[in-house]
Amino acid sequence: MKRILIANRGEIACRIIDTCKKLKFYSIAIYSDVDKNSKHVREADESINIGGSKAQDSYLLAKKIIDAAKKAKVDAIHPG
Repeated sequence: MKRILIANRGEIACRIIDTCKKLKFYSIAIYSDVDKNSKHVREADESINIGGSKAQDSYLLAKKIIDAAKKAKVDAIHPG
C-alpha cells in the first residue's frame, strides 16, 4: 500500500498526511470548493476537487469520493 486517498478534512486530514509522510505513503486529499486553500490540501502530495462548498454536495457523496479514488489510482481510502 503506497497511495492513500484521505476522505477527511481539517486537522484530522493533516494528521493523516503527517503519518503518510512518515510511512513514505503518497497522500491524496479531497476538497470542496470552499476548502481549496486549506492546509490539508496544501500539505498533501496531490489534491482532487470533489465539488460544491456544502458537505452534502461533496464530502457526503460516496460516489464523488470513489470517483476521486479511481482517478488517483489509490491503494486505499482513509477512513476505509
